[in-house]
Amino acid sequence: MLKETISFTVENHLLIGDLYLPESNNYPVPAVIVGGPMTSVKEQVTGVYAKALSERGIAALAIDHRHYGESKGQPRQYEYYQHKIEDLSQAVNYLSQRNDIDGDQIGAVGICLGAGYIAWTAVNNPKIKWVGAIAGYYRDVAQMQQKDPSGFNSKVEQGIAARQHYQTTGEVLSIPAVSLEGEAAMTTPELYDYYGTSRAGVPNYTNQFAIMSREHFLTFDVQSAAPKLNIPVTMVHSQKAISPHWAEKFYQALPGQKRIKWIESQGQVDFYDDPYLVKTALDFIIMGER
Repeated sequence: MLKETISFTVENHLLIGDLYLPESNNYPVPAVIVGGPMTSVKEQVTGVYAKALSERGIAALAIDHRHYGESKGQPRQYEYYQHKIEDLSQAVNYLSQRNDIDGDQIGAVGICLGAGYIAWTAVNNPKIKWVGAIAGYYRDVAQMQQKDPSGFNSKVEQGIAARQHYQTTGEVLSIPAVSLEGEAAMTTPELYDYYGTSRAGVPNYTNQFAIMSREHFLTFDVQSAAPKLNIPVTMVHSQKAISPHWAEKFYQALPGQKRIKWIESQGQVDFYDDPYLVKTALDFIIMGER
């Protein structure tokens, strides 16, 4: 396995990525763009999966999205789904232009919310031939609004106010991305165990979340992408991973060729770096093992 630092631009913003290349004598090789969880950087979940994919003979690209890590873009730590989808789409274009990549064999793999970003990137994108989704966060905005209308709307309004504050003053109002105390974007013990410790506390990661993200993050619907995905989709999920009922709903709405595998896990976050779960998920997605 070889790792190459690459760069490309999106709307005049420089993006940095790690391209994991297989040790192969059969170039050009198939390739995959990897999408990851909210606030994450390329040395975390996407890097784990990109490395594992390269060990299976597939080139795989993990990127720092705009606003994160080594990539440019202001404000920092801004979780805006449209930017993430555009970044991933341009990353696919980058892969398709390399001589060592087979442009007719490009797929996309997403983990957690990255499954949603990847799904929307693949909609009507003829360069992406297949999608793999692992422990996806298949957000159903309509259900979220129905469950807690006042709380949902309050957070969206908070995001709008923070964005207006930024536009007026240049100050980015932020909260921790993960914390077990006070207000934070992620507050569960298992997420803190991952992001808030040395397990994923890489130097490139910043434990912050721009409050203005809530304007768009709360309204990012993943379910509505499913009926539009007319390419092969393979899903891996667990009854203990995030919202398994949404995973089943998303799967049922897929119109084309599809497969799903339910496996045992301790929760959501062990899909991020547990060697057995990474191997099991990719074996099913890439090799079709049941």
